[in-house]
Amino acid sequence: MGFPVSAGRTGFHGLLLAAALAVLTSLLAGCGQNKAPPPPAAKVSVLEVHPKDTPVTFEFVGSTSSSQQVEVRARVDGFLDERLYQEGSIVKKGDVMFRMDAKPFEAQLAAAKAALAEQEARLWTARANLKRVRPLAKANAVSKKDLDDAQGRVNSAAAAVEMAKADVETAELNLGYTTIYAPVTGASSFARIQNGAYVSAPNSLLTYVARLDPIWVDFSISEDDVLRARKERKTGLLKVPGKSRYEVEIVLADGSIYPETGEIFFTDANYSTETGTFLIRATFSNPDQSLRPGQFVRVRLKGATRPNAILVPQKAVLQGAKGFFVWIVDKDGKAQIRNVEVGSWQGDNWFITRGLSAGERVVTEGIIHLSANAPVSIAPAVGKAASGESKTGSH
Repeated sequence: MGFPVSAGRTGFHGLLLAAALAVLTSLLAGCGQNKAPPPPAAKVSVLEVHPKDTPVTFEFVGSTSSSQQVEVRARVDGFLDERLYQEGSIVKKGDVMFRMDAKPFEAQLAAAKAALAEQEARLWTARANLKRVRPLAKANAVSKKDLDDAQGRVNSAAAAVEMAKADVETAELNLGYTTIYAPVTGASSFARIQNGAYVSAPNSLLTYVARLDPIWVDFSISEDDVLRARKERKTGLLKVPGKSRYEVEIVLADGSIYPETGEIFFTDANYSTETGTFLIRATFSNPDQSLRPGQFVRVRLKGATRPNAILVPQKAVLQGAKGFFVWIVDKDGKAQIRNVEVGSWQGDNWFITRGLSAGERVVTEGIIHLSANAPVSIAPAVGKAASGESKTGSH
């Protein structure tokens, strides 16, 4: 009778154990189903690195200046009668710009001519007297002293005639100076002296005339830029045109490019002790006088190249505690950090001087979602590493 009761208890405990195992299995299964799935691969855009010879353009701030700016000054003292040019207009060399009161100078010329005539008359008399004395001296009718005195009077009269001629020439010059001509062809400035004013040495400046064709463009290069370019040439990172004959281009204030190209014709011998810069001057043809002195322009030097250069967008280059770096996608499709050395910038790109090789893929979009060794999903290619020509600066 006791056996059935014992068997029942054993079966009951087995059922409880089986139910507990079932619940535990269910709970474990439920926990496995609620586990978070791994994050999706970050979507990125990349540019494949392809080194190539890349034209570079160096850009500076410059200003235009006249190739020949001449002061128009009065050369004699007197009253200014009239201004004969329109202020600000283009005048041609030889155009009459001012006239001064000529009457006093005409009187001086007449007096000088009269004095010349007087001296010429004295010379004639002295020569006639010498002509009479000379045969008498040969016949010993007069003393040798008389002959010498007659010759001396001729010589003195001849010198007086030459002096009187010089006075006449001076008077003619002074009279000519009362008409003031444009010294060069160019743009005229406003008149500094008004009609009727007395002009003398302290206020002899009447106006300016600035030659416009050709026109000069002045710009300066810092000592750091010169030394950096010299170092890059030695290391082969930069190749300049033969004899440094850069093609010079200027950009006007409205962003338009001046249609004429210029060339460098002057470099200062010394650095400026005030600014630490090196003055360079280029000349431009300006046939329509559209450029005027004093304009600010952007100067671009073209003709240099960077052999086997690597360019990447500036947005792809980051800076951390250890310097500059980029994100690349390795051959396994995972993101990796790559430390790089950067050179100058060109447009929206950096020149990378060390750290990247041909064929490597640089991340340009989606950088914020990256982590080291994480897989990435590459968006369709948008092109190769930038290599187009643009302005160049330094970091």
